[in-house]
Amino acid sequence: MIAKLSGILDSYGDDWLIIDVRGVGYLVFASGRTLSRLPNVGEALSLMIETHVREDHIHLFGFSSGEEKDYFSLLQSVQGVGAKVALGILSVLEPDALTTAIASGDKAAVCQANGVGPKLGARIVNELKDKVGTLGAGAMVDLSGAKDVPAGDHVASADAISALANLGYSPSQAHTAIAAARGVAGADARVEDLIRLGLKELNR
Repeated sequence: MIAKLSGILDSYGDDWLIIDVRGVGYLVFASGRTLSRLPNVGEALSLMIETHVREDHIHLFGFSSGEEKDYFSLLQSVQGVGAKVALGILSVLEPDALTTAIASGDKAAVCQANGVGPKLGARIVNELKDKVGTLGAGAMVDLSGAKDVPAGDHVASADAISALANLGYSPSQAHTAIAAARGVAGADARVEDLIRLGLKELNR
């Protein structure tokens, strides 16, 4: 089972690349995001690999980060999501943005990917929400990485997120902006401060 490849970039296309490893060319499928980070042809690169073995083929899928590889596997645990759709999702949403979209129930963000309609987008969000974060009971996932946030601060954040959503921003945009705002304003920030800083973040 191939888990990693290091070699020279031989060529690439819309959803694939060939890595030359000591004269052997490996065809690797990858997301648009990973492909956008490739070096120039002829230069060295290293990718994490997931190998899919089927009766009629062996496919290699490459990733520039462990987070992207983990999400590739997690997405395929949802019925209707195969390797192609998973790569499509990862092409439009990096892991952090995908975590935010799922945690906030923003199926519209997931539906940006080719092959993901409203029903599948809703299924992805609903089935994976408990695996990447939860919302409820007046609390929110602190996507900024802070821990042990007091309940009152959760309420302030939830109120600020609701206010941004009422202004027309998507749930994932609102969550990301308020997480950034809390990082600037600190744990004792008022709702109005979070809204002001959140709007500033969104308007950058």
